[in-house]
Amino acid sequence: MAIILVRAASPAGLSDAAGIISHHGSLQCSSLPLLNKRPAPARRWMLCSLRYGCLGLDPGRPSPPAVYSSLAVNPAGEAVVSSEQKVYDVVLKQSALLKRQLRKPVLDVVRPQEDLAEMPRNGLNQAYDRCGEICEEYAKTFYLGTMLMTEERRRAIWAIYVWCRRTDELVDGPNANYITPTALDRWEKRLEDLFAGRPYDMLDAALSDTISRFPIDIQPFRDMIEGMRSDLRKTRYNNFDELYMYCYYVAGTVGLMSVPVMGIAPESKATTESVYSAALALGIANQLTNILRDVGEDATRGRIYLPQDELAQAGLSDEDIFKGVVTNRWRNFMKRQIKRARMFFEEAERGVTELSQASRWPVWASLLLYRQILDEIEANDYNNFTKRAYVGKGKKLLALPVAYGKSLLLPCSLRNTQT
Repeated sequence: MAIILVRAASPAGLSDAAGIISHHGSLQCSSLPLLNKRPAPARRWMLCSLRYGCLGLDPGRPSPPAVYSSLAVNPAGEAVVSSEQKVYDVVLKQSALLKRQLRKPVLDVVRPQEDLAEMPRNGLNQAYDRCGEICEEYAKTFYLGTMLMTEERRRAIWAIYVWCRRTDELVDGPNANYITPTALDRWEKRLEDLFAGRPYDMLDAALSDTISRFPIDIQPFRDMIEGMRSDLRKTRYNNFDELYMYCYYVAGTVGLMSVPVMGIAPESKATTESVYSAALALGIANQLTNILRDVGEDATRGRIYLPQDELAQAGLSDEDIFKGVVTNRWRNFMKRQIKRARMFFEEAERGVTELSQASRWPVWASLLLYRQILDEIEANDYNNFTKRAYVGKGKKLLALPVAYGKSLLLPCSLRNTQT
């Protein structure tokens, strides 16, 4: 278990000589004294781990922000950049792009779309309507939440959802057995054409039009395709660092795609980076929840999306998962996995409040409903081998007014300044 002792600095520490950045500022690692040449003011210390997030507590604060280590230690004892740091570098790039675009006049954001310009307006309307129908069919609760958004944002979110679903279906859909790396290469080339305004079909056209209206970058879309490639070649994950990168590829990317469309509340005092980090955390939390819910289903396909080192430390093996017997060892293992997923949900909550108010309801609904899946796993006595944890229709309906109420709250950044 690679545990690193770090002390958290303020966001201003981004220019720190150590150059090590976490979700909430720069981190200085006590195991690398040469990086810390100048004396530092008194700071709170936190024990952080790639596997379980922040294990320390800041005195006087009942719920400290989640902090994750930027460094891991390889078998040779050398410090290496963790997956979390690599992903955060993407977060920094995406937030910088958004800030640059927001400073430009609106007309500068819209890029020329040669092929789209030839498409009749009613054709685009039909394309967006079809995206909405697909969203309603497969994500009813989220779809209902989008109805509070402005029409332009609502349709853009539908278009992004549909592209993500189509991408996921390549490796998890009915034709998954026929998908090859070459097919994913063709899908990425199609993505590039889509970003250049050359859509292949009406669903592509909806996303291509969305890209022309919002400052959306291609990188998260490419990264999602990379996650699909991972599914073709990888069925085991040695540790949480590897699993974190996979979760980013297949789900964290969705948050990065969506922030430019959702928008940040004009009254928010939060940094753009922190909002992107929270969106990323929600994607990671959702995917970890998917993994914990689908352990038995994935095992039937020979896949185990659980950290191998943590299984071994719990006295478990792949064979135990294939047998599908709930034991006390399995229950204890699952408790720690669920605890980690909830930590990511807690981090995501702070960022949801910073979004444009009209965009918060569907995000809150998604967060509350996915988090309840963890409750259902517990209610099933941690039997995710033969029982599928799901949230019943009644609970889903009850979650909608709760999510709506939360969407009306002041951004956390404003609440903090008023206390």
